[in-house]
Amino acid sequence: MDIRQLRYFIAIAEEKQITAAAQRLHMTQPPLGQQLKHMEQELGVQLVIRNGKVLELTDAGQALYKHAVHLTRLLEESENEVKEIGMGTRGKLTIGVNTLSSAPLPHLLRIYKTRYPKVTYKIQQSESLQLLRLIRERSIELAIVRLPLELSDFEVLKLQAEPFYFVTAKTFTPVAHGITYADIQRYPLILPSCEGLGLYQSIIDQFTEHGLHANVIGECSDIVTLMEWVSSGDGATIVPESILHLHRGYDIQSFAIAENQLKFATGLIWLKERYLTKAAQHFIELIKESRI
Repeated sequence: MDIRQLRYFIAIAEEKQITAAAQRLHMTQPPLGQQLKHMEQELGVQLVIRNGKVLELTDAGQALYKHAVHLTRLLEESENEVKEIGMGTRGKLTIGVNTLSSAPLPHLLRIYKTRYPKVTYKIQQSESLQLLRLIRERSIELAIVRLPLELSDFEVLKLQAEPFYFVTAKTFTPVAHGITYADIQRYPLILPSCEGLGLYQSIIDQFTEHGLHANVIGECSDIVTLMEWVSSGDGATIVPESILHLHRGYDIQSFAIAENQLKFATGLIWLKERYLTKAAQHFIELIKESRI
């Protein structure tokens, strides 16, 4: 079995139809069906079961699919490494950002694009724990994640921590001496709640440490909805500073919190002892240079 056959099988497994897989591979259906038959004969096992018009993988087929994806990605990485040695600055930057992404990232990407105009991009947003999985699966190389996390098998470049701000609709009149958690507890709160980030509990802990109780009326994992909700005047929130930079134009106002020990810590991560493309290496160098 060769790499070409593995790619054929990946297409069959993902499309679940010979016809659709053949279209994806830009070939006709009969030769692809013959390739599947040859693989089953060579391995001596049935790889798929026909269920109406849909092909379902057998246990053996699922095992082959998992290894086929792994092997083809390893081959692609090997090809990329060899090509980059010859071409220098070509490549693809694949980076994930957590749901509360880093505000300086767009500016860094503009600088990066100026330096490496032939590099293409794949920017993927998700929760931090999901980004760890995507790196391990080689779907992305780098990610900006919320800290702390269990990252024993990752390299971590810590970024500058951000303060949190109290955010309300513009109808709110602030107290003269500055906002404290004692002041905030009098207002209904709608808190950010994103799986894998732990923001909700981190904010609640600040009230607990001051012997206070937060008046939480809701939580929201979608930042756009959260900002719209707060601007309506139904409640206030507490968010990292980057949110105020990334989501502008809302009818809101923000206030630094006195006695605030809560910081939004993030880091750029990548897997230890794994080859990084030149595109990824250059981005790490830019982060170190910028000291964000």
